[in-house]
Amino acid sequence: MSTPDKLTPSSLREAFGHFPSGVIAIAAEVDGVREGLAASTFVPVSLDPPLVSFCVQNTSATWPKLRSLPALGISVLGEAHDEAARTLAAKTGDRFAGLETVSNSSGAVFIKGTSVWLESAIERLVPAGDHTIVVLRVSDVQIDADVAPIVFHRSVFRRLDA
Repeated sequence: MSTPDKLTPSSLREAFGHFPSGVIAIAAEVDGVREGLAASTFVPVSLDPPLVSFCVQNTSATWPKLRSLPALGISVLGEAHDEAARTLAAKTGDRFAGLETVSNSSGAVFIKGTSVWLESAIERLVPAGDHTIVVLRVSDVQIDADVAPIVFHRSVFRRLDA
């Protein structure tokens, strides 16, 4: 191990970045407009009941548009989505530029070409410092096992070698 760093938001961000994670898109239609964001904090929580979670920054301008909706779509991004992940994470602009999406009658939005679609609804919101832990109940799932995941590690999108 190298010399200890001071505990700062910057050193924590770097430390947390050493843990590889997948990347998801959380999206829905709001008054006929697709709204969404990217998260690398997705965690399966429970099989019975079917629950998953992710964390969202309290300063997010998009989350307030999504949090009161009856259904949210979760798309697990694949290897071909490194640019999409950056676009979905952007603060401004069309977050769905260049992406094909599918909207369910519930309002949940999914990105085509991803490995998993989970239709979900908010079960619980848990305050957690500068973030909120969002626990979602899954109501439907679709899987495409042929799509390899993208991995976010040390602030870079990476691919798994088979």
